[in-house]
Amino acid sequence: MPVKNRFAELLPEITEWRRDIHANPEILFDTHRTSALVAEKLKEFGCDEIVTGIGRTGVVGIIKGKSNSSGRTIGLRADMDALPIHEETGVEYASKTPGAMHACGHDGHTAMLLGAAKYLAETRNFDGTVAVIFQPAEEGGGGGKEMVDDGIMERWNIEEVYGMHNWPGVPTGSFAIRSGPFFAATDIFEIKVNGRGGHAAKPHETVDSTVLASHMVLALQTIASRNADPVKSIVVSVTSFETSSTAFNVIPDRVTLRGTVRTLDPEIRDLAEERMTAIVEGTATMFGGSATLDYTRNYPVMVNSDEQTEFAAEVARAVSGDCAEAPLVMGGEDFAFMSNARPGAYILVGNGDTAHVHHPKYNFNDEAIPAGCSWWAEIVERRLPAA
Repeated sequence: MPVKNRFAELLPEITEWRRDIHANPEILFDTHRTSALVAEKLKEFGCDEIVTGIGRTGVVGIIKGKSNSSGRTIGLRADMDALPIHEETGVEYASKTPGAMHACGHDGHTAMLLGAAKYLAETRNFDGTVAVIFQPAEEGGGGGKEMVDDGIMERWNIEEVYGMHNWPGVPTGSFAIRSGPFFAATDIFEIKVNGRGGHAAKPHETVDSTVLASHMVLALQTIASRNADPVKSIVVSVTSFETSSTAFNVIPDRVTLRGTVRTLDPEIRDLAEERMTAIVEGTATMFGGSATLDYTRNYPVMVNSDEQTEFAAEVARAVSGDCAEAPLVMGGEDFAFMSNARPGAYILVGNGDTAHVHHPKYNFNDEAIPAGCSWWAEIVERRLPAA
């Protein structure tokens, strides 16, 4: 079964939705316009139930099949939020909001799931129920957790859930997936380093917080190189080094370090936090200063369930003719909260030779829409075959 003809017919309409969302990006939970557009479209399609305000600004649409002898409900999830990036694509439908753009393709994800919802509401060629889930705040806000905490799985008895993300550098409309750990846990940290400031010409009278913090940055790299098992994946990145003075001739009192830790294994995650605590305290003591560590466990590892992954790959092969083995990804994905709550699978769909996600020149490739929509629809029709 190649791409469904109906989605080739709907491509101009779905593209129009996508570009409208692209031109009006909204960040984190402030997806009020996008959520209203989604709810309006679901009502227009004739969904049996539409609920807004789940997970603050999330939307859920319920579509019932021609029959329900299975009694089963499947969840399909797309994210809606944009990023705080100034767009540089130059396209005619570029962001109208300075400092905000759809640099990760969530506009495409939302449009593809809307296209699938329209088709499923038209045909209803399945036995059971589909919940189309439109989630805010994937980009750091934990919108997936908010929707799960609001009870979406229990409210509609969702048994399994499927997600999708576009992937630049992969041929347009092709697919890739892997079973087990897929996207990394994404912890964040802030370290406040305290020394004793003074004149730069008299360093002997100070406890140089800049030198102290610099040694700390280097020492933190030994977590990956000397503490973690070399065959286990871990990233420790200090991404911000901020001193309390910007003067040329002042040794500052304080330095603040910020960064992220990425892991795919619970034991390595525990090790990273444990070693970071020891390094921060030990380095500060060694230089005669002090330091505090604020370590926050953010998104968990996103794990694809074996059975659902095998099925998702089978559907992808039916749509595109192939489904590759995806690489491990050290980026985070808060679909993890949904796949932790229910068995699920998350797949990548090719975006072609485009700029990478989170880049100011990135743009979702509309040519991927028919394949993405077809995958969503086939997930439902094959998992809930008509009685």
